[in-house]
Amino acid sequence: MARGKFRVYLGAAPGVGKTYAMLGEGHRRADRGTDVVVGYVECHGRILTEQLVAGLEVVPRRTVEYRGGTFTEMDVDAILHRRPEQVLVDEIAHTNVPGSRNAKRWQDVEELLDAGIDVITTVNIQHLESLNDVVEAITGVKQRETIPDEVVRRADQIELRDMAPESLRRRLAHGNVYPPEKIDAALANYFRAGNLTALRELALLWLADRVDEGLSRYRAAHDITAAWPARERVVVALTGGPEGETVLRRAARIAARGAGGELLAVHVVTGDGLAAASPQTLGRLRTLVESLGGTYHQVVGDDVPTALLDFASGVNATQLVLGSSRRNRFQHLFRPDVATLLTPRSGDIDVHLVTHEQIGKGRLQTPRTPLSRRRIVGSWILALVGPPVLTLLLAATRDAHTLTIEVLCFLALAVANALVGGIAPAAVAAVMGSLLLNYFFTPPLHTLTINETQNVVALVIFVVIAVAVAIVVDLAARRASQAVRARAEAATLSTLAGNALRGSDALESLLGQARETFGMTSAALLERGPADGADGADSTVGADDQWKVLGSVGSEPARDPGQADADAAVTDSLVLALTGRVLPASDRRVLEAFAEYLAVVLERRRLSEQAGRAGKLAEGNRIRTALLAAVSHDLRTPLAAVKAAVSSLRQTDVELSEEDQAELLAGIEESADRLDRLVANLLDMSRIQAEAVRPMLRDVSLDEVVPAALIGVPRYSVKVALPEDLPAVRVDTGLVERAVANIVENAVRHNPTGEPVLLTASALRGQVEIRVADRGPGVPDEAKDHIFEPFQRLGDAPAGTGVGLGLAVARGFAEANGGTLYAEDTPAGGLTMVLTLPACARATEDAADADRNDRTAP
Repeated sequence: MARGKFRVYLGAAPGVGKTYAMLGEGHRRADRGTDVVVGYVECHGRILTEQLVAGLEVVPRRTVEYRGGTFTEMDVDAILHRRPEQVLVDEIAHTNVPGSRNAKRWQDVEELLDAGIDVITTVNIQHLESLNDVVEAITGVKQRETIPDEVVRRADQIELRDMAPESLRRRLAHGNVYPPEKIDAALANYFRAGNLTALRELALLWLADRVDEGLSRYRAAHDITAAWPARERVVVALTGGPEGETVLRRAARIAARGAGGELLAVHVVTGDGLAAASPQTLGRLRTLVESLGGTYHQVVGDDVPTALLDFASGVNATQLVLGSSRRNRFQHLFRPDVATLLTPRSGDIDVHLVTHEQIGKGRLQTPRTPLSRRRIVGSWILALVGPPVLTLLLAATRDAHTLTIEVLCFLALAVANALVGGIAPAAVAAVMGSLLLNYFFTPPLHTLTINETQNVVALVIFVVIAVAVAIVVDLAARRASQAVRARAEAATLSTLAGNALRGSDALESLLGQARETFGMTSAALLERGPADGADGADSTVGADDQWKVLGSVGSEPARDPGQADADAAVTDSLVLALTGRVLPASDRRVLEAFAEYLAVVLERRRLSEQAGRAGKLAEGNRIRTALLAAVSHDLRTPLAAVKAAVSSLRQTDVELSEEDQAELLAGIEESADRLDRLVANLLDMSRIQAEAVRPMLRDVSLDEVVPAALIGVPRYSVKVALPEDLPAVRVDTGLVERAVANIVENAVRHNPTGEPVLLTASALRGQVEIRVADRGPGVPDEAKDHIFEPFQRLGDAPAGTGVGLGLAVARGFAEANGGTLYAEDTPAGGLTMVLTLPACARATEDAADADRNDRTAP
């Protein structure tokens, strides 16, 4: 029996229209005469969805008893007995009630497919097993109902139901997704715009990968080997020359022509020393690449064309952009440019040559070694083959020339050999030529003896001239190589000095520059210090000292100097360690310069940290100064009121009525309460600034915390709505009571007269959120963080409204309990304070089980 067709509607979040689309497709197929039934659909109270279900045949669900409750699940046996052509199954990631035929609904679907029944189903991106941890990190909600990715991958069709986050939030606010009592909590928690945007991106990327897999399967099935570039990936080769910016911008325009084009810049460094290009120039080009939206790469390779092609093939590039050669015509006669060598080997990769103003005006860097391998090999061939060939030619034409001509010919050959290959091949050619000249052309012939003294002198001069020319050529090559290296070192040191003057202190950036400059695989800055638990009082290096990595770049950096292929010690306890290859001695000077500058950067960073600590001390002094000002100003008013009331009560020459006495006593009590709150906030703020808050954590219900926090608040000024199933929190009860009291007092103070402040709570992401919403004037977005600063009274509130410590103390106590406190706008106008507190682990698990039972209930 052929397996049934499988179609999946994939969504980024609930409410995007998966079920509606599935039912609509069912109606279309039923209208065409297809036998379609509804195996399981969850309407969630949505009227439009229920209307669509009404027009289709529904297979009755199966009833399951579990732990005293009655649940319904899809009846697989009934569907198999009915044997429709197609069946609609909602929420394929659903976990069946224990005792069901299968543990998961997707396993039920597999049975239907194996029976030859086509299945159309729905699933949200957060239920895919591979994305479960990613979704939890984004939303804070762990999905306990998951489905293996492979089940969805095997679908014959996957259709994405997409919706913009703003549109989905509007649907939710209009009541098209959840009932009214759940809308506010959903908008404030899971359905936040940032969460929906991230989930939408996950869905799009996951589906894009599936599309690539499908395309690969199609190409393999039809034996298609030619490139099908779905998007352009442009690689631009940078030499570090003056044409770099022109070539790079041209490549960026090529990449921008196609949708989703990608730009990659690559610079090839030869594998035996410093980069030939200026590090400063390459740094400027790297910045330009990143500003154009591309990425910068640096690879090591002795053969530039091969390295470029290997890189382009490795990243699946479609186009390769090169700058036209800066060599002149004469230089092209001796060595072809990179484009000439690369183009015949590029295959499916298009090669672009970009013209620029520097064509024919420069030359490539002189090879770093004194003489190239090609010259040396050619010189040895000339030294071994040239003298015998010349001997044969001269012997065949003996009657046409004299001994002088023969000596000059051998001398010219030796000099030519010296110009090509250096000392050793030239010396061999000179000795071999002198022996052949003596044997075949100097009387007596065919012997190694010489009759005339002048012929002996001529042969000696012949050898000396050849060796001298070879020495000069070799020395010139070495001087040229040293000049190139000195230029590269000077450019690198200049860049380091410029970074020092500009104050650049990015440790990882500098380590990356060191790694790229020397063509290494990793670079790390190591410091030796006391091991964990060792006594740090003794500054000398002891047996308990160990190396620690202060910063590193690259793969598998060295953990101690012994693992490094090259290292430079700044002090006994600070070392720059590189891995990848052994550096030549000539590179040590620049390496030590990098190490010295890294030490400066490290010292600057530590001084900055010390300055930060000093800044905190200065902030403490500022707060203490403000504290004295607050004591002298804001506390004077209640004290003056108390003194005036007491003085009035103590007067003997004036009779006060009972009402007047009660009013004066009430004023004294109110002023005393105000003084108590102010002093308590001042003391609490001092504890927070001194980091002396040590919470005593225990599991407690908010039903205990909130009523205690509202003591002293006017009775009808706060409306409390706490869910009965709210989990307990693990906090310090006293600190949370003070935090909630300060938040509520602040909200009541700014709320319109007669309007109660709303206090609600909900469980989210293993935490409990307490939301205190007022209908006051609200706070501008730019001021939402400033209201939590000590002695901050927004809008320059008049004296008598407090010293501006209530919210600062509340945030400090919230953070001490492992929570947060922030402000957001109330949807209907006003300000909402959101206090998050950690839920106890057991309560969180119980809430999750209850939520699961709610989803499986009828």
